[in-house]
Amino acid sequence: MSLQLPLLALLKPSPVSSICFRCARRLAQAAQHGNRPLHQTTRRKQIAAVKADGVDKSFFWANAFRDREQSIGVAAQSTVARPEDRSGNAKEETVAGVSPVEQEQEPPHRRRKRIKAEATATEILDVPLPPDASSSLSRSAEAAPARSFRRAMSIYLALTKPRLAFLIVLTTTASYSIYPVPALLSTMATDAPSLSTLTLLYLTSGTFLAIASANTLNMLFEPEHDAKMSRTRNRPLVRGLVSKRSALIFAVATGLVGVTLLWEGVNPTTAILGASNIALYAFAYTPLKRIHPVNTWVGAVVGAIPPLMGWCAAASQYSTTNASVTNVASIWEESKELLFTEQAIGGWLLAALLFAWQFPHFFALSHGVRHEYASAGYRMLTSTNTPMAARVSLRYSLAMFPICAGLSYYQVTDPSFVVTSSLINGWMLKEAVRMWWYNAERGSARALFWASVWQLPIVLVLAMVQKRGLLERVKRGIVGEDEEEWEVE
Repeated sequence: MSLQLPLLALLKPSPVSSICFRCARRLAQAAQHGNRPLHQTTRRKQIAAVKADGVDKSFFWANAFRDREQSIGVAAQSTVARPEDRSGNAKEETVAGVSPVEQEQEPPHRRRKRIKAEATATEILDVPLPPDASSSLSRSAEAAPARSFRRAMSIYLALTKPRLAFLIVLTTTASYSIYPVPALLSTMATDAPSLSTLTLLYLTSGTFLAIASANTLNMLFEPEHDAKMSRTRNRPLVRGLVSKRSALIFAVATGLVGVTLLWEGVNPTTAILGASNIALYAFAYTPLKRIHPVNTWVGAVVGAIPPLMGWCAAASQYSTTNASVTNVASIWEESKELLFTEQAIGGWLLAALLFAWQFPHFFALSHGVRHEYASAGYRMLTSTNTPMAARVSLRYSLAMFPICAGLSYYQVTDPSFVVTSSLINGWMLKEAVRMWWYNAERGSARALFWASVWQLPIVLVLAMVQKRGLLERVKRGIVGEDEEEWEVE
């Protein structure tokens, strides 16, 4: 192909006025010999543009990139094969096989692609969770002298799962404190003018012993499965620090003593709730863990009962029904008053708060050890269907807002509690959205776990501080009130 067509020679001026066709063809052929073919001209331009570091970018960008990629690949291989020279001096480090000089000359679109690939390669992975408190106490017991009091205390305290037991006692105590005490209390209705400290002592002691019984039975039923997980393989029964017979005696004793304290020191309704919690956790939740992912919902019910126990313990002090131990009818009447009347709505809302909270908390916690759960034979939702676990966490994180608003609507807390609780609930919702968006990857599950760890105690403390009428009574006690106005009222 020629740069100049033969017919263009006809457009050139001729010294003569007329010319024949044969002469015109000869003139065109003479002009063609003076031109170079296109492929030869282009090739010479490329050769002329070659420099020491490759083809100049001003010519044929695609060829320049191809040559540069080949040189980068060779440099990356040499860097991996020989990280140091013979003199012991480290060579210049490269990022993804690209030297600093080449990074400066790298085109923008390739730089964006390289940065994205580096972000994917250095993705934040979930770090396995540390051993639980029972495992730590088991190690401490093993290090203690044989047949010593310290060894025995560490072993049996490890059977109670102290961290979980403390959390449950905390939620029970918070619910007891949140119960709105009437400002004016008629002595005809009850003999107690305020919440009893002795009742609180019976409540916390009985609740701790009841949950200690449930946790011990849980360990007693699955030591072979606990041995397959890093977090639980150091528990007392797995390590053989205590016999199954001794663990069973401890579980029965703590269960009987705990339910008795609740029955005698609080009320029969609270004792029945405590006994039902032992049965649900040990005989329903524990076997379901190896059968179906619905076990998480059953476990959430177990976690929702303690706040209801605390509410019933406080409400019974203002109840007009006195239940008799030998009279089943009176026990039923008391239970209906404490659980199925308008004043019990606050207790059910706190139970719903704990029920909803456990899904984002547990799913975020179990995601890091989901493979261990699966290998141990547990049917957890994070192991069988992680996207669904992320969606469920998001739904129950959203449920926190109407539950907290309901506490203010039914005058359990002040209206300002809606605003303050929404701030902390919004933080957990944000992390739940990230977990759902990233499918629990990129550290989103661990971020949601820590958000849930802080969200629950903060919301409960806010509810106690902003309990209905509490700030007004504190202000009245500090500022004082006119006695004449009080008498008129």
